[in-house]
Amino acid sequence: MAHHTQQDTDKTPAEIIDRVWELAEKMDFCMFGTWTGDKQVSRPLSSRVKRDEHAIYFLVSADGHKNIEIEQFPNVNLNYADIKAMNFISISGKAELSNDRAKIEELWSDFDKAWWESAQDPDIRLITVTPERAELWDSPGRMIAFATMLTAAFTGAQPDFGDNATVRM
Repeated sequence: MAHHTQQDTDKTPAEIIDRVWELAEKMDFCMFGTWTGDKQVSRPLSSRVKRDEHAIYFLVSADGHKNIEIEQFPNVNLNYADIKAMNFISISGKAELSNDRAKIEELWSDFDKAWWESAQDPDIRLITVTPERAELWDSPGRMIAFATMLTAAFTGAQPDFGDNATVRM
């Protein structure tokens, strides 16, 4: 079923996707939203945006409510905001919790020392979010685009450049 969304922009669907990835990487922190089974919960998390891997990564502690929520309800929502520039993104996708030590080591930065002593800390877990769709409000704060962020490599889908901003990646 096609999504029909007003597109108030002169950007092409590909340019919209580029902008979503660019802004998510620049903004870093997002409100990471999960579903408990009866309510939505959000918390701020630092993200590692890796467009070439079609993934957004998060390092988290092993004992978090969000981990249980993700395993039961993998659909999550990531909300990024840059108030000064009036840029906002909402990305939804599937999250997966893992203990991928090699990826944790690769993503580790000095910033993480605020929570853990080193990348070898056994408490660290990895959340991998695979983006599926995004909404973008680009300055001056109007919703300009909706995009379906599916990777063609996984779905075999062809790009859909219809009369809205729905694209498959």
